[in-house]
Order: sequence, then C-alpha cells, then structure tokens
Amino acid sequence: MAAPNIVNVTTITGKTAVQLVGTTATTIVENPAGSNKVYKVNALYVSNVDGIDNAEISVDIYRSSVAYHIAKTVVVPADATLDVIAKSIYLEEGDSLRLTANVVNDLEAVCSYEEIS
Repeated sequence: MAAPNIVNVTTITGKTAVQLVGTTATTIVENPAGSNKVYKVNALYVSNVDGIDNAEISVDIYRSSVAYHIAKTVVVPADATLDVIAKSIYLEEGDSLRLTANVVNDLEAVCSYEEIS
C-alpha cells in the first residue's frame, strides 16, 4: 500500500487533534496502514499549563517499530508555548506522531493536519 500521489489529490480534509501529554509515548495523529492517504502535519504546539515549573517534551515519528525524534527532551517553560514543527511534515501509511512528557498534567498539545487522498 502506498501513499497517494499528491499531484492527483481528490480530497483534502483539515483536522485538529488535541491531547494532554503524559509520561508514556502517546499518539496524537496516526495514519493507519492501508489508509491510502498521506497526512500533512502543518503545526504542532505544546503549551505548559503549569504556572511554576518547567516541563520537557519529546516528539517522534513512529515508523516500523522505530521512534525517530523530531524533538528530544526540549524544555517548555512554565506558562509558555513551544512551536514544535516549523515546516510541514508528512506521515505516510503506518506512521504515527507521538508525544512524551517528563511529568503528567503539565503539557497540552494541539496539532493541525490534513488528510490527503
């Protein structure tokens, strides 16, 4: 199964995923195997909602049981927001975008993406 040729697109559906980030790697966006789609991730924002303590975020693309890091233990200051993805990335079939924090309940994530088929 292959991702569609994005020159011959028939459908683009805009989506937004939100997530409270925990201490185990958790998927915020997943392009299932066999979807016949490619996902274009346009933005990923991680906000530290703790007013006192800094927190750390790790972000990876999980492909074929391997985590490839986009960000690794990056500090998000208290009451601040980190723009994790400066330019769009694509998730192919079977890929997942995952988030991991060093503490629970301090980080919230918002991810804007497009399903392309």
